[in-house]
Amino acid sequence: MKPVCINNYCFDRIHTWIQYDWRIPQFIEVVIEVFYPKNLDANGLVMFSHGFLIGNDLLFYPKKIVGAFLDDNPLFGINPSAYYNYSAAIVEKNWAMAFVTASHMQSVAMPWVDFGGNPRVGQDAYAAASYLIKYGATDEFYKIDEQNRNRSFFEKELAGKTRFMKSNNVIFAGHSVGGAHAQVAAVGFDNLQAIGKRTSRPFDPVLYDREFLPLFSCPMSQWREEHRAKPVGLIQLSPVDMNVPCLAPGMKPYRETLAAMQMPSLMVIGNCDCATLRSSSPKSWSSDPKDETQFTQLSSSGSWAAVTRVDKGSHCGYLTEKSLICETADMHFSCSLCPDIEVYPPQGAEMVFTTELFRRFIRIYNNTEPFKGSFSDWKESSFMQWLNKPAPQHGTVDLAAFDDGEYVDYAGNIS
Repeated sequence: MKPVCINNYCFDRIHTWIQYDWRIPQFIEVVIEVFYPKNLDANGLVMFSHGFLIGNDLLFYPKKIVGAFLDDNPLFGINPSAYYNYSAAIVEKNWAMAFVTASHMQSVAMPWVDFGGNPRVGQDAYAAASYLIKYGATDEFYKIDEQNRNRSFFEKELAGKTRFMKSNNVIFAGHSVGGAHAQVAAVGFDNLQAIGKRTSRPFDPVLYDREFLPLFSCPMSQWREEHRAKPVGLIQLSPVDMNVPCLAPGMKPYRETLAAMQMPSLMVIGNCDCATLRSSSPKSWSSDPKDETQFTQLSSSGSWAAVTRVDKGSHCGYLTEKSLICETADMHFSCSLCPDIEVYPPQGAEMVFTTELFRRFIRIYNNTEPFKGSFSDWKESSFMQWLNKPAPQHGTVDLAAFDDGEYVDYAGNIS
């Protein structure tokens, strides 16, 4: 498809295949949706991992076969950007925002739903972000890949028309299971390789054009460093993890690595959100310090991780469009967290708050520079000063206070 441009921003959808490691015949088909500046001068990228659309439906393979004759692809019918369209937040600082959808199959009963715990999906997000940095908005990445310089289809000039990133700075973000997947991507390439090797999920991806010709990139380890995504921030909206041996080992090793990284990191949870506070394994946060949670796994003496709680916050209130699947996971009344409270619905106040949260988070970056400063600078940043209030966004939503009376809690033991 050709990009759709409105005012100063364009939207495009990119189709490619990822081989997780060039030594292992394991591939995944992905579609990337991206909003980027028309002038091709984005200062940074928000890479968002969505919560419930990763996967394929029961008719995926029949649709795939029929689509080969109709020039259609079933993955193109999955549009995560519709549910998480916070693009208004990226315009002010001239950033881009992207999403990746992949045909993972994790459940026999509901193969179009991702129940979390699969680090490969986080690896998808990192590979997709790096693809956008190196190649830009194009399906024909092989035409500008240096390894194809001596081939007839090589078009060096195409790079000037497709690349839109002025840096490789990426804020990894996500909602629900996507929040846990974002934890994987946010550790960066070297850590992805090291953890992947230890956990039997090696990562040195090769990108393929599998539609007509078996054209492929060189392994990512051979890319120039500036072409690989550099994590500069992490935002997790009600992260949901799962620990099922062999099938879904969870993200604990990645959280333990994140705990030692000096990078702005925020977890947002809803007080009435059963999916993240009860169903997740481990749950995202607990008021009982004896409980092991995702947040305690993010803790260390040097951790920059922070958490805030939305009063009456639900699992789906972040969404810019309603979703029946998300609502099924949002049965807050059934777990007795908030049985008599009307929580924030999608397309409402919590969504407005989330868009402003992204806008303010991006403001802490100076054009193409990552956040510079100490933990104290992060803690005292304009973003944290805005967030640490009973109702940060002009009374749009209320936040719940922690035991110390503050509205943001920190995982690190740093004063």
